[in-house]
Amino acid sequence: MSTWISRFDPPAGGPADRVRVAVKDAFDVAGTITTAGCVAVRDRAVPATSDAACLAGVRAAGAYLVGKTTLTEMCVSPIGDNAEFGTPVNPVAPDRIPGGSSSGSAVAVATGEADIGLGTDTGGSVRIPAACCGIVGLKTTWGRVPMAGVWPLAPTLDTVGPLARDVAGVVTGMRLLEPGWTVARPPARRVGRLRIAGVDARVGDAVDAALDAAGLAVREVRLAGWADTYDAFGTIIVGELWRAHGDLLDADGVGELVNGGLWAGRGLTGERLAEALAARGRWQAEVAAALAEVEVLALPTLVGPPPLVTDYVGFPITELTAPFNLAGVPALAMPVPSPGFPVPVSLQLVAPMHAEDLLCATALTIEASVRNA
Repeated sequence: MSTWISRFDPPAGGPADRVRVAVKDAFDVAGTITTAGCVAVRDRAVPATSDAACLAGVRAAGAYLVGKTTLTEMCVSPIGDNAEFGTPVNPVAPDRIPGGSSSGSAVAVATGEADIGLGTDTGGSVRIPAACCGIVGLKTTWGRVPMAGVWPLAPTLDTVGPLARDVAGVVTGMRLLEPGWTVARPPARRVGRLRIAGVDARVGDAVDAALDAAGLAVREVRLAGWADTYDAFGTIIVGELWRAHGDLLDADGVGELVNGGLWAGRGLTGERLAEALAARGRWQAEVAAALAEVEVLALPTLVGPPPLVTDYVGFPITELTAPFNLAGVPALAMPVPSPGFPVPVSLQLVAPMHAEDLLCATALTIEASVRNA
């Protein structure tokens, strides 16, 4: 049961092929409590009086909400573990982490228990479990999908996004989140290949092979401010965690990692937070300038294969994802052929603000090309 925190009965009647949607238990669903994967939150919660705003399209489409899925406590950890609610088992490689924080939604999709998973992504929490479980995940542009009724981690970084077994499924998920959305454009013609130090060379080779198989025009790009993003990201996330949930500091039922984050946010000075926000502004301008020269950036989602459940300490799991939360731009993670790996290598594509259609068009082209290679 570690994939699910709660399950819903299927609707009576209706089409047999209705879309099955797994919802991370950070989303309000009318009539149920939202635990955010935290005992203290669960014990204080009352049933939601309405759905999260982003579920309106899911309801309007007549999709079946299968249940609410497990997540790491209060969306904080990217590992996918949860000591109290259980850690979902990675179905592709059971000895590897499932990735988080949207672990249950990814596992529900990868095991076939849901067609679409909905998760949140603040530093990689949709893309990382997609990469760990060999599926596709899309982080949307910051501010595109309404966050009302979704548990906040860091509101200026939080986004919602879909997970699915293939890119077409993610397209379906986007249409549920934003009715009327469509992929009505050609794929990217100019792709910027971003290379970050410390990435496993075999991972980089698999990414390059996928881009080559798709026949995309690729050029090397560099983002000079990359290394400066980590401190700014970490500062903003703990500062906003404290601002949103300071009342949970040292509360019974709050885990050590989350409580440590609250203490870190409590101790932040206004000067340090201002410096982080200024650094974010510079980074956003740099990424926008790069995406004015190329249409899409390409890099891996993870620096190497997902780490073992018993040995993940020190693995830089958000190193390639969090900078794009700081930039606010959309990013998509998708598996590409990589024989010999315990889990398929995940290619990450990044596009300008509100260019999810370009991301999906490009990903569809790559997916079709590697399948036919």
